Amino acid sequence: MEKMKNTLYTAFGETVLDKLDREDDWIPLSEYPRPQMVRDSYLCLNGWWNYAIISDGSEIVWDRILVPFSPEAALSTVGRQVFPKDRLLYRRTFFLPEHFNRGRVLLHFDAVDYKCRITLNGQTAGEHKGGYFAFCIDITAFLAEVNELALEVTDPTDTTYIARGKQRLHRGNIWYTPQSGIWQTVWLESVPENYIESFRITPDIDKRQVFLEIESTLSIGSAVIKDGAATIAQGLITDKKAILNFPDFELWSPENPRLYDVEIRVGNDLVKSFTGMRKFSLGKDEDGFTRLFLNNRPYFHNGVLDQGYYPDGLLTPPSDDAMIYDITAMKDLGFNMLRKHIKIEPLRWYYHCDRLGMIVWQDMVNGGRNRFMFMNVLSYLKVPVKDSLHFFFGRQENAGREEYMTDADRTIKHLYNVTSLGMWVPFNESWGQFDADRVGDWVKEKDSSRTIDRYSGWHDQGHSDFTSLHVYFRSFKVPKSWERRRKRNREKCLILTEFGGYSYKEPGHHFINRKDFGYRKFAGKSELSRGYRDLYEKEIIPAMKKGLSAAVYTQLTDVEDEVNGILTYDRKVLKIDSVRDINKMLEYM
Repeated sequence: MEKMKNTLYTAFGETVLDKLDREDDWIPLSEYPRPQMVRDSYLCLNGWWNYAIISDGSEIVWDRILVPFSPEAALSTVGRQVFPKDRLLYRRTFFLPEHFNRGRVLLHFDAVDYKCRITLNGQTAGEHKGGYFAFCIDITAFLAEVNELALEVTDPTDTTYIARGKQRLHRGNIWYTPQSGIWQTVWLESVPENYIESFRITPDIDKRQVFLEIESTLSIGSAVIKDGAATIAQGLITDKKAILNFPDFELWSPENPRLYDVEIRVGNDLVKSFTGMRKFSLGKDEDGFTRLFLNNRPYFHNGVLDQGYYPDGLLTPPSDDAMIYDITAMKDLGFNMLRKHIKIEPLRWYYHCDRLGMIVWQDMVNGGRNRFMFMNVLSYLKVPVKDSLHFFFGRQENAGREEYMTDADRTIKHLYNVTSLGMWVPFNESWGQFDADRVGDWVKEKDSSRTIDRYSGWHDQGHSDFTSLHVYFRSFKVPKSWERRRKRNREKCLILTEFGGYSYKEPGHHFINRKDFGYRKFAGKSELSRGYRDLYEKEIIPAMKKGLSAAVYTQLTDVEDEVNGILTYDRKVLKIDSVRDINKMLEYM
């Protein structure tokens, strides 16, 4: 398959094109998409679909698109932007294998941006809105021998209050190329008439138990925890709950990412999952500082900001190997945490963090009207603003605030069983922030097993467990105000949730653009590496001794105009040579 002009490709994207050249019916991202809840029925619907983009008055002209890549992504083979007034149409046919249907057939879309209507064999099967969230439809009643599946999608991107993260119609600076339509895996599974809809696994290392809650049409069943073939804990599900006593286990950590298999049976339905025995919390160290704790011990979260964008796939990873590469590259450099920035990844990405040993901080996806620059100026001038003043934060529409809460609820439910997820970040730098203390309490009620950074970076409302700072353009020092407050209220934990952003453009490995963005520019790799070393030795390491409990460097890769990555946008060049040595120093702090 020929490369598109002016597009930067990862090695993983080049592999996709090569496979398409060799086998036209090859299916991208065909691995089982939901490792946290596995059944033995699976039919992947990724691959070639027909599509059309209809503007006002235009005729329908069908062509083909490689799903799950969006039309805007080079790997879709389309490379065309979908605008808010456009309608994006998809269609394809499929056949169910013999004996596939065990009672009910469920159609899964792991993400469609933003609003869609699904028809099967000419009948409306369902609708959905929300561009980052998986959903499924029971299509049993609509099935035929030959099935024609169709979607109609619209996407307002940043013209309204919806969650869209870093996407913007007029990309540039810290804003990226938008995308629309299907951008994660489409697939089918079959289940019995009575089946497990979802479940929550909560490990408790202090009580040496695993707590299980299920959503199902039946309320009784059984569950086991296995180590290989050996059953090491088991229990009965009654009233949709079970407690599994688990006296002997290894703790999960980045250094020892130990996972145990879980099997849950309700009626004729069997699902397989896994869990890790770990605990994320806050506690006091021997010097009286409040620290992030992992498994009841202080644990410094040494991480990077991870936007999850690719030059050839945009928000869609080119392959499973592409997801693995980003995680292992950072782990090999000595990091133990990734802050997933304003994006929800495919569930396989979180599975790889679980099994490889990488803590995840998960941002909720931002929306709201754009007041970013206004709030940026107020933050720089240290003018505090109460987030009950919704207009200043771009949250004046009640419908937008309600949709945020719906999206946050979806996010927590979707990712609850991720072992490596240690922190929720409801709001970032005031983007779409509102009533953050109330929202933080709500998140804690939904999930008390993780810590919560209620307002990352700006406009602290005063009631978080953290003092969460973003520091660019100036040196970072432990704030005197924080030290005074620590004496008065020793429950605060100091975390540097964004910093660095040092930039250098590597020739031949950058996005083709007019302007570059970074917080401090360097002329070459050696200068960048020295600057990075100085940043950690002079600012981060001294602050760790004064109570700093986490640091999130900006960022994992370059992204479009931003050339401030540790890796280039195509993931082919490590731009900073001093990272591994610095991280070895941090291990002994």
